[in-house]
Amino acid sequence: MAEAVAESMREGRHLLVQAGTGTGKSLAYLVPSLLHDQRVVVATATLALQHQLVERDLPRLVEAVGSQEGVDASYAVLKGRSNYACLHRIREGVPDEQGALVEMPAGSMGQKVLELRSWAEEQAENGGSGERDNAPRHTDREWRQVSVGHRDCLGAAKCPFGQECFVELAREKAHRSHLIITNHSLLAIDAIEGVPMIPDYDVVVIDEAHELTARVTQAATDELSAPDVERAARRSQRFVEGSEADDLADAGETLRDAIDGCDPGRFERLPQHLADALVLVRDAARACLSAYPRESDAGDADAGRTQARGTVQEVFAYAERMAADLESDVLWLSEGGSGGQSRVPPRLCVAPLQVWGPMRDKLLTDKTVVFTSATLMLGGDFNSVAGSVGLKPGERVTEGAAGAAVGGALSEHALPWRGLDVGSPFDYGQQAILYVARHLPPPGRDGLGKAQLDEIVELVDAAGGRTLGLFSSRRAAEAAAEVVRERLPHLTTLAQGDAQLPELARQFVEDPHTCLFGTLSLWQGLDVPGETCQLVLIDRIPFPRPDDPLMSARQKAADKAGGNGFMQVAATHAALLMAQGAGRLIRTTTDRGVVAVLDPRLATARYGGFLKASLPPMWTTTDPAVVRKALARLAEG
Repeated sequence: MAEAVAESMREGRHLLVQAGTGTGKSLAYLVPSLLHDQRVVVATATLALQHQLVERDLPRLVEAVGSQEGVDASYAVLKGRSNYACLHRIREGVPDEQGALVEMPAGSMGQKVLELRSWAEEQAENGGSGERDNAPRHTDREWRQVSVGHRDCLGAAKCPFGQECFVELAREKAHRSHLIITNHSLLAIDAIEGVPMIPDYDVVVIDEAHELTARVTQAATDELSAPDVERAARRSQRFVEGSEADDLADAGETLRDAIDGCDPGRFERLPQHLADALVLVRDAARACLSAYPRESDAGDADAGRTQARGTVQEVFAYAERMAADLESDVLWLSEGGSGGQSRVPPRLCVAPLQVWGPMRDKLLTDKTVVFTSATLMLGGDFNSVAGSVGLKPGERVTEGAAGAAVGGALSEHALPWRGLDVGSPFDYGQQAILYVARHLPPPGRDGLGKAQLDEIVELVDAAGGRTLGLFSSRRAAEAAAEVVRERLPHLTTLAQGDAQLPELARQFVEDPHTCLFGTLSLWQGLDVPGETCQLVLIDRIPFPRPDDPLMSARQKAADKAGGNGFMQVAATHAALLMAQGAGRLIRTTTDRGVVAVLDPRLATARYGGFLKASLPPMWTTTDPAVVRKALARLAEG
């Protein structure tokens, strides 16, 4: 893999590398990255991997090769602004909507905020990074009291603490470094949205690349609600002398009425009354922006004014995008609901129909990109993932006898790429069983039935706990946990939501006779090697919900273009999640266990072969007796 990455960087050719857990893939791309003669960016999806690179892999690598002549082993970490403490907010506070300084929160939260402020001051004094990851334990709400987003930032030139700013110092370090570690979202904002966040670079390595399209989509998704507009208007009233702030508030009321007249879900075409309301909001926000005094007229930089104007700017940009009703965007109305103690208002959401076009035009055409993950081959080949990131199957080149790239004649606008599967250190045929419960009825809309719950209890009982249950909904996870607690009281059964995920994972690891049941974040974010996890339960094939606005729009667009929308969108989505879920089982060469899929369609449906080809090559059976005996033998040790 290291040789393939080095060759890709040298020749400026894109590369997709599937490298299983335990192959050491981070070192396989970090070594050629340090040896490359120009700056390289490494983008990850999760903080856990970013942390591993910065705390473990890179220091060891720099120690090994950093003294070699001609090797620039300098590296830096870049994150979004809200991941750093803000000294202006800590020292001067932030005005509320009426302009008064926000008071310190009361009680234990106030104590925690004081602790975070002291920590940030120590970081500033001792040359620390001010990164959230290094802060004392805290909640999201507490962190918001000591940080700001890009909209609320005064900017280094205007901020009295700009010279000490953690974000600015991180950027300066990045400009001096050969290797930059960042995340998918920041990469998307820099390369695709065109907002300069990262110093110029030659190559980008995208680890956890199976997550990339989702993160790029997320970064390009905007949301707008009536309270957002009204809040922007209220904040503007202190700074705008005319009636423009009041006009914006009236436009917010009109938008509220228009939203109330719509059903939640995707809009095939924007209803006229909603289109009119969005145009009204757009025009009112534009007028309100124009009415703000210029910085030079208003004197010194004012955090409250900067924040208020930024809020209006955001409302204008989102309303303008939504009112345009572009075919390249998907627009939908989310359902409102209860969130904590207050009701969450319905929100208008807009996301790109696809991201492969912008990724091809704005990233792949300009830079050399190495994509890597344990899950890049779906249905047995790279085509699904390659297509989703902007590479075409006809542009793939293969290696000839002498190692040179060969392929058909490519046009001058083609982006040649190579796919490489470096395999796995694990013997899945010997270490793991894939059990498909073919005898069960197909899953229904009403959640888990009696047959599925009985099957779960029998499997968990045979395994003596040691079970990670991956469910398609929170309701299914809780229902299964309740039945297992009732019928197998000698085991400890945990459900997602009982505590924070790190705490649940700790309990799961410490006691083998434990089951942990949960939803999506467990499918992708848990690493529990050893006898702790010998059974991975998957309740049903994780197709996207039929009413998912973005997925249904993408499926329809694929059909319209002459493709198979179900296979290109729904089956590919399910294959990716199933591969990630199955990957929780075998984490080391000594792990053993069973992946049990309680959905008979994996064995009976035509698409079952595509899904199975996306999973590790485990020994497969549909016989429940065989599996229960295997689990019992493992439990006996």
